[in-house]
Amino acid sequence: MARSDEVTVRAPAKINLELRVGVPRADGFHELATVFHAVSLFDDVTATEREEGITVTVEGMQADLVPLDGSNLAVRAARLLAERTGIEAGVHLHVHKGIPVAGGMAGGSADAAATLVACDILWRCGLSRDELVTLAGELGSDVPFALLGGTAIGTGRGERLTPALARGDYHWVLAVADHGLSTPAVYAEADRLRAERVLPEPRVSDQLMQALRAGDPAALGRVLVNDLQPAACSLAPTLRRTLTVGRQAGALGGLVSGSGPTVAFLARDTEHALDVAVALSASGVCRDVRRAHGPVPGARVVEPVHG
Repeated sequence: MARSDEVTVRAPAKINLELRVGVPRADGFHELATVFHAVSLFDDVTATEREEGITVTVEGMQADLVPLDGSNLAVRAARLLAERTGIEAGVHLHVHKGIPVAGGMAGGSADAAATLVACDILWRCGLSRDELVTLAGELGSDVPFALLGGTAIGTGRGERLTPALARGDYHWVLAVADHGLSTPAVYAEADRLRAERVLPEPRVSDQLMQALRAGDPAALGRVLVNDLQPAACSLAPTLRRTLTVGRQAGALGGLVSGSGPTVAFLARDTEHALDVAVALSASGVCRDVRRAHGPVPGARVVEPVHG
């Protein structure tokens, strides 16, 4: 059993099944219409009470790439919660990474969401889920979804969420690149590539929502789309080869996840996902291949178990 002075919370990675990106707004963000989908890659955050100060340690996948100072999103989440609730106690955050770093799957946002839930319990703040979601929106566009999980439509800069009517369980193969991509750099490249175009108001397609309501993987695979994919491929041209290999391996569909560079491929079932994963591994186009399923719940309390 966990000690009474520590709480462990698990939060999932996300895939954007559709990501439509509009023009830059006055606040520097872009207007978005997206469908978030939480998948079974997780980060665990264990919050342990201490007298003062907020510290963080990280282990697991690409842990060496995660900052340990005040720029860490989990540290920022704990600090924001303490400021808003008047808490003066400190906390040590230990993050166990299972989500690729700078991979377009919102690993930092998952850490922030898990930290909000863990510290709310540890410090006995008693905030409602809606109040935590409001704080999450201040930390980043993807943090509210990491709290909610499941499948949801995101608008605004992604922080305004509506649960999607979706059926079925979906099987994914994730090609993890050997490098990260900066989200601001990908958005800037997208703006450059589209500078001469008149961009429509972003909206989620009816075809994608129909596929989700029907629980039809084949139909969903045909309509996966990401407006940031050309920019990610421009900055990291090897992603084009990764997309080609996955499609040639028989994936129902594939796309760069968010700002990349992780590439997500949809499979029919567990056996098909294994076949696609083997083909990607054998090709050498990516550093690692992971299988996952979705949708899964958002941030929730668990017992800390790491092998």
